[in-house]
Amino acid sequence: MSDHQLRTRTPAAPAPRTTGGSRTAAAFRAAAPALAVYAAVRALGLLAFWAAASAAGKDPLGPLSGRWDSVWYQRIAENGYRYTVTLPDGSVHSDLAFFPLLPALERAVSAVTPLTLGGAGLLVAWNAGLVAAWGIFAVGAELRGRRTGVVLAALWGVYPTAFVQSMAYTETLFTALAAWSLHAVLKGRWIAAGALCVLAGLTRPSAAALIAALAITAAVTLVREYRGERRAGPVLRRNARMIAGVAFAPLGWLAYVVFVAVREGSPVAYFDVQAQWGNNIDGGRALAAFIAGLPWPAALGLCAALGLLGWLVVLCIRQRQPLPVLLYTVAIVVISLIGAGYFGSRPRLMMPAFPLLLPPAVALLRLRPPGRAAAVLAALACASAAYGAWTLLGAGPP
Repeated sequence: MSDHQLRTRTPAAPAPRTTGGSRTAAAFRAAAPALAVYAAVRALGLLAFWAAASAAGKDPLGPLSGRWDSVWYQRIAENGYRYTVTLPDGSVHSDLAFFPLLPALERAVSAVTPLTLGGAGLLVAWNAGLVAAWGIFAVGAELRGRRTGVVLAALWGVYPTAFVQSMAYTETLFTALAAWSLHAVLKGRWIAAGALCVLAGLTRPSAAALIAALAITAAVTLVREYRGERRAGPVLRRNARMIAGVAFAPLGWLAYVVFVAVREGSPVAYFDVQAQWGNNIDGGRALAAFIAGLPWPAALGLCAALGLLGWLVVLCIRQRQPLPVLLYTVAIVVISLIGAGYFGSRPRLMMPAFPLLLPPAVALLRLRPPGRAAAVLAALACASAAYGAWTLLGAGPP
């Protein structure tokens, strides 16, 4: 290039600066296919349930917002923590077993809208489901690309107990907070990850899995960098935001445990409350006893399902999923299996472990011709909808 060309060349225009709003809009446009597919499969589930409930002469909204745990959350939203019930066996069930964020949101939404507390709970849960699907897509897209993110969100929407995502329960709210917290970690935004973890800790006790994932990831990062540098000062300064995010990540969970302790006058009161509900940690003895008490065909089927679950965990490891994602997934699975609670709730308790669905999502995208993956998702959506309608019209809690 000549000197004259160097002197007269027009400088390149600076790249346009993006604002937070424009970044959010771009992220929403990228996630739109995932949100559309998720909304479609959940709408199919609601339609199937509405048809089944109408045919049975039952109120379609009743099981979604007026049964099982939903009633406890609404009672807390209306009256605060003050309700207990004594069962015939002498055990006492207290509403202190339920974390406060969902009831607080139900109360707030009901106060500013014409909705009842039950309607407010459904509004929160349904919107949280969309936010969760967006977060799941974001994690999947970050790890394996946008197409994988879309399929991952769709698979979460057709999970066998996905009907709970349409109920006034905490699963969608917790999964939304966990997914976006993990995404923040993957992006290096530790303060945001910690703040989301605080909210998750006010939503469900299984936030302990997310807290542990963040803490262990941070510890591994610090140890690895210290070994390379052999000086603690620069390592700590360079990772100050990570340390801060991890430091306040458990505050939501701890705040509620301390609240129960002060309320009941015992440092272990929260764990006593959970034990009264049968939700104490027993190391898997209750699960083993449940399997042993089944007829052998059912026991073999359940063992096969647990083997499939273990194989999914192995596939996640072989995929080399990032440490925080893998730790969170394994911790959710372990917490769900080693508790003494009602066995039928365990698939629901594992639903927030959405990274388990990443290996199947990748496998579906490898199917040829491409339309075969859509056919599989459609079949799964129909099966999930039928199972959800059957379960919601049943007598037992999910």
